[in-house]
Amino acid sequence: MKKTLRSYAGNKNNEDVSLPLQSLIRLELSELNRQRQQLEQDKQAWQELIEQAPIGYLQVDAENQLLGCNQTAKDLLHIDSRRSLRVRLLLELVRSYDLDQLIESTRNSQRSQTKEWIFYFTRYVSPQQPELQTNSDQPLQKIVESIALKGSGFPLPKQQVGVFIENRQPLLELSQSRDRTFADLTHELRTPLTSISLVAENLLRRLQDPERRWVEQMRKETNRLIELVQEWLDLTQLQATPNQVLKYETVGLYDLVQSVWQTLEPIAKRKEVTLAYNGDRQISICADRSRLIQVFLNLLDNAIKHNSIGKQILIQVSKSSTQSNLKNQIKIDIIDSGTGFNNSDIPFIFERLYRGDKSRTREPSNSPDGSGLGLAIVEEIVHAHGGTISAKNHPLGGGAWVEILLPTDKTENS
Repeated sequence: MKKTLRSYAGNKNNEDVSLPLQSLIRLELSELNRQRQQLEQDKQAWQELIEQAPIGYLQVDAENQLLGCNQTAKDLLHIDSRRSLRVRLLLELVRSYDLDQLIESTRNSQRSQTKEWIFYFTRYVSPQQPELQTNSDQPLQKIVESIALKGSGFPLPKQQVGVFIENRQPLLELSQSRDRTFADLTHELRTPLTSISLVAENLLRRLQDPERRWVEQMRKETNRLIELVQEWLDLTQLQATPNQVLKYETVGLYDLVQSVWQTLEPIAKRKEVTLAYNGDRQISICADRSRLIQVFLNLLDNAIKHNSIGKQILIQVSKSSTQSNLKNQIKIDIIDSGTGFNNSDIPFIFERLYRGDKSRTREPSNSPDGSGLGLAIVEEIVHAHGGTISAKNHPLGGGAWVEILLPTDKTENS
């Protein structure tokens, strides 16, 4: 029995070929075997590439069983290679809630996800003395360390998930070093700036115009620099040691807001702006009173400046709880009646030294711009308390809408 085969692989002349059926089958099997070998070589090449990659990679199945990971991932996540041969469940190998959350959100959404977190791990070392290192009676020393990581999750077929893991620790340390250097510099600037301000105040009593006006302007600018220096120092301290900066006490939220509004009321009256407070007036939280005053002073001052004349600022307070966070929380919404934030500014509002447009109202203003640190400090204070803050525009009124979530009790990391 014979069969005609056109354009068989390897026939470059595109001619008709007539071969016995057994020969055709052998040729087909040979071609399939060649393709299989090529696929095996490609697979081996990709595995070697991933294994040698400077970025970590791991892959889990639908049950979060570890299917494989490269050496970089093992180093970053401190996975014991010997133990990973026996234990397959990722949670037993890596105790990281953030990694688990990244994998689940990637699987549920079936879209790529990214997440940054600080991974804490424990390692045990022998005593430093050489003569004790081989002594089994000596207890091992427990050391808790941390590393900054960034994970990128990608959905794969059959509910599997692949995760690339980057080491962000060098960037974090570089940023911390830069902040320490700048903090040291600003600390050294505070003393000479204070001296210049005092000299300017003494000169004001002895001078006449126009020299007096010049010195007055110098004094104002010097005081503005002093305020900028102090704000930067506050920001650095909040980031570095929030547990040392914060002084916790029981704070009645309604009374605190009313106290802040009394301070700002003269400014509000000039624009005929009023404040409305909706919510339980008996709600109390465990927080640093002076720092929360700083938060509301900044946010309400901004709301007054950018509010429409004769309009209202609303503060709405309610209890909040989410499935991902079982802690008791309160939600504080601050909504003004202005034209809201520029959409292009919203992602950067809480960044240091970011000012965006001259005015949220898009109108010319004669008042000097702020330092650009006020909202960054607000965010750091909220984070130091274990809370979150976000900004957007209200969908109905269009005014600026700042939402704060704060735990009612003292957080563990604070």
